[in-house]
Amino acid sequence: MSNFDSDGSPESEWDDRGDLAWNEFDWERYLREQDEAVHRYLRFYESCQHNADRIDEVAEKMGWGQDDWNGDPDGPPADDAAPADAAASDDDVYTLHKNPIFIATRAISLGLKRSWESLAADAGRVPQPLALAFLVSLHAAEDQASQAIHALDFGDYAMAVSLFKRALSALNGSLALLTADSVARHRAVLAWREEAMPRLFDLREIWLRVIAECRDELDRPVDEEN
Repeated sequence: MSNFDSDGSPESEWDDRGDLAWNEFDWERYLREQDEAVHRYLRFYESCQHNADRIDEVAEKMGWGQDDWNGDPDGPPADDAAPADAAASDDDVYTLHKNPIFIATRAISLGLKRSWESLAADAGRVPQPLALAFLVSLHAAEDQASQAIHALDFGDYAMAVSLFKRALSALNGSLALLTADSVARHRAVLAWREEAMPRLFDLREIWLRVIAECRDELDRPVDEEN
C-alpha cells in the first residue's frame, strides 16, 4: 500500500518472537512507550493543524516514510537480526499499538475527546444530551476503526473495509450531531465545532485512504502476490 499501509506482518512477528518472556513490568513499560507515540503524534498534529497537507506532514515527522508504510518498519532486517536466544528489545516486538493508522486514529480522537470533555463539563455551555451523544458516537467510530486495524494486521482486507465503513457511519453520526439546527443556539458549541470539524474530516480521510488501499489489494490478481 502506498500511504497508510499497516501490514506489519503480525503472523511472522508473533512466530519469530521465540522465547520472548516479558513480565507485567516489561509490558507496562512497552505500552507506556506506545502511549507516548500517540501523544507525540498529537503534538505534531496540533502544531500542523493549519496546514492543508497536515496528515502527510505529521506522518513524515513521525518517521513514517514511504518504505515504512510497506511491511513492518519496526523489525530489524533479516541480515541484522539478533540471535534467537538474545532478549527481544521493544523495537523487535510488533503489536497493534505500533500500527501507524492506530496511532493516528487514537491521537486525533484523543484530541477531540479532551477538548470536548473540557467544554461539555459545563452544562451551561453544552446541553448534556448532546454532550453524551457526541462522546458515545465518537467512541463508537474509534472502536470500529480499531477493530478494522486489527483486521488489517491479520491481512483480512475485506473485513477491514466493512469495519472501516462502520467507523465512517459512526463518524457521520458525530458530524450530524454537530451540524444539527439546534446547535446554532449554543455559541460555545459552534466555536468548538469550527476547530473540530477539520479533525473529524482528517479521521475520515485517513480511513478512506486505507479503504481504497484495501480494495486495491482485494482487486490484485492472486498470481501477482507470488
